[in-house]
Amino acid sequence: MTSLLVLDVVGLTPRLLAHMPRLRAVAAGGFQAELGTVLPAVTCSVQSTFLTGELPTGHGVVGNGWYFRDLGEVLLWRQHNALVEGDKLWHAARRARPGYTVANVCWWYAMGADVDWTVTPRPIYHADGRKDPDCYTYPPELHDDLTSALGTFPLFTYWGPGAGIASSTWICRATERIMAEQNPDLTLAYIPHLDYDLQRYGPSDPRSAASAAELDGVLAPLLDAAAAQGRTVVVLSEYGITDVSRPVDVNRALRAEGLLEVYTQAGMEYLDPWTSRAFAVADHQVAHVYVADPADVPAVAKLCAALPGVGEVLDQEGKAAHGLDHPRSGELVLLAERDAWFTYYYWLDDDRAPDFARLVEIHRKPGYDPAELFFDPDDPLGAKRRAGVALLRKKLGMRYLMSVVGLDAGARAVRGSHGLLPADPADAPVLLCSDPSAARDRFEAVEVKDLLLRLALPDDNGS
Repeated sequence: MTSLLVLDVVGLTPRLLAHMPRLRAVAAGGFQAELGTVLPAVTCSVQSTFLTGELPTGHGVVGNGWYFRDLGEVLLWRQHNALVEGDKLWHAARRARPGYTVANVCWWYAMGADVDWTVTPRPIYHADGRKDPDCYTYPPELHDDLTSALGTFPLFTYWGPGAGIASSTWICRATERIMAEQNPDLTLAYIPHLDYDLQRYGPSDPRSAASAAELDGVLAPLLDAAAAQGRTVVVLSEYGITDVSRPVDVNRALRAEGLLEVYTQAGMEYLDPWTSRAFAVADHQVAHVYVADPADVPAVAKLCAALPGVGEVLDQEGKAAHGLDHPRSGELVLLAERDAWFTYYYWLDDDRAPDFARLVEIHRKPGYDPAELFFDPDDPLGAKRRAGVALLRKKLGMRYLMSVVGLDAGARAVRGSHGLLPADPADAPVLLCSDPSAARDRFEAVEVKDLLLRLALPDDNGS
């Protein structure tokens, strides 16, 4: 049996790998391969495919979030592993080798997973509304072990305008510590850093190449530790981020046609999924459109297809062709044109936007919002001053709102996105492996589970 370290370096592509000599060295004694992804090419869907060997139609993770029809709520970034259907990698490994141990450091859907060690971002939500950075661990004592050695998990550098290298550094050092102290048979670590500047500035910007070089240096001690322990290292990515310039407001178009409904409280408008005839859950360059009455589907499809920035509308047949025909999917799935991406915005007047629209609030927004990576581009200094006042109120134990995110200006600032299947291999996901025994030119995402089983259990079939 071989111990594995599997690094999900989100956003890694051959183009970025050119700036990462330490990562390239992983493949120097092993191999590098193209890695196929799935639709939608977003974190939760692709990770679930890696770990189950199934397309979204099999594991049910049709995006980073979806409309939970049984709850009547749009929910993104849920954390319970039971949402992922199918046979997981560690289940197959344990059938072959009972007692096989697994550590999950920040791969998604970590909570409730039947692994041996878990670390995942989890803020402290105080009763007075304050939110403090922290993480969830299993077993519970792992929390104090990691935070006493590494400090509090740096949540506010994991996402938001302050997102940067500190969170990836913490994750790498936590992974090293768990490998040294617990010696798992399989260690999974999610490294988010390349997600940030590539969405802010686009992959063509020199700052994105600098981020890749910076991350390469942070990864070096972890890779050295894995080599010293005789671990096989696999590095992979979920998607490549490509340049974009156009936000597409699909929900505003649906509202203008009288299909999307809102309700109003305290002068703020909220999406009303219970009464809407159609609405979209935007997720980067893919959007699930939920249509209440089947009779409306053709008209909604025609309306969406005519929107500038929409490249394709998948109906039931189209979803099936992409392995996306699961009950959680929308009746229609929209794919953006290559230089476009979908906003979740549904209000027509910014004065009527809900207060969470201007916050980093990934769990309340009914869609993904990359504008959270910026201080309001219309007033960046004012946004930073507001952030400073909010932090002061927080330190004084007072209620506060970190109102720093721009609306349309924030959307216009976004320069990188993902979600579509890649058009250029240079901007596609990549797989690196330190063991040459399984070398191939290309792997599909659905083949990653079997690859990892072969590497981990070379004398077993893993089934």
